[in-house]
Amino acid sequence: MPADKNFLDKSVTSKNQSGIQSLEIGLSILDVLIDRNEPMMLKDIAETMQMHPAKSHRYLVSLIRKNYARKLDDGRYGLGDRVNALAALGHTELSQNNLLARLTQVANEIKDTLNCGVQIAKWFSEGPIIIQSVEPDSPISIITRIGSRMPLTTSATGQLFASYQPDAVIQPLVNAEWQSSNAEADMVEKWESFAQLQAKIRTQGYATVTGDMLMGINAITIPVILPHLANSVANLSAMSDKTASEALPLEYAITIIGTTEQLPMSEQQNVVEQILAIAQRYQIA
Repeated sequence: MPADKNFLDKSVTSKNQSGIQSLEIGLSILDVLIDRNEPMMLKDIAETMQMHPAKSHRYLVSLIRKNYARKLDDGRYGLGDRVNALAALGHTELSQNNLLARLTQVANEIKDTLNCGVQIAKWFSEGPIIIQSVEPDSPISIITRIGSRMPLTTSATGQLFASYQPDAVIQPLVNAEWQSSNAEADMVEKWESFAQLQAKIRTQGYATVTGDMLMGINAITIPVILPHLANSVANLSAMSDKTASEALPLEYAITIIGTTEQLPMSEQQNVVEQILAIAQRYQIA
C-alpha cells in the first residue's frame, strides 16, 4: 500500500507540472486580447503569439464558442461577454478596467435591445475618442472605428462632451472645427448658437443628431455618471449652466447609432428611457 500511495503522489505531481499545453496557449491568446483591450486582426494576434494564423484561428474559434472572444463583421477579434462578466464580478470598486468591462456589458445589452450600433467614448485633451464599439446583429451596421476622435459640433458624442466641459477647454477646440469661416461676426454668432445647444443638452440630459455627420443616420448620446458623482449630478439643477459644466466635467459617454428606421427620432424619448433603464441597472447613470 505505501508503494502504491507514493506512485499516486508522483503521478499527480507530474500532471500538475506538465499542465495542458493547448489550454495554456488558448489562455495566452486571450491574454493578448485583454492586454490590447481593443479588437485585433488575426494576423496581428498570430504575430504577437509568433504562431501561424491558421493555428491561432483554431484557438480563437474555441474561445468564441465559449463566449470568451467574439468576431466582428470587419474580421477583427475582440473580448466576449464572459470576460466582461468576470471582470465585473472580480472587483467591488469601479476601477478603470472594470468600468470599461461594465460599460461594454451595457453596450451589448443596449445593442441587443435596440438592434443598433453602440460606442463608448472617453474624454481626452484633444476631444472625445472612441474606446469601444459594439456592432448589431443585422445586415446594416453603422459603427465608428476605435481610436476615432469625434467632432464636437456635428456628432452627438461631441456635443454631449462639449456641454459638460469648461468653456475654456471647449471653445478653442470648437473654433478649430469652424476655422473654415474667417468672419469674426459669424464665429461669434456660431458660438452663441452652440452655447444655446449646450444649455439644452444639459437640461434634457442627453444629445441627439439627425444626419448631421452622415445622411440618414441618427445618434443619441447619454453621459456615464459614476456612483461617486451621483450627488453632484443631483445638485446640478441648482447651478448655472457654466458652473455645472465646470463642476462635473464628463469623462465617459455611450452613443447609440442607427438608421432612421432603426433609431427614429420620433421615438427618441422612449429610446432614451430604455437606455437609461439599462445603464441604471449597472449603476452608471
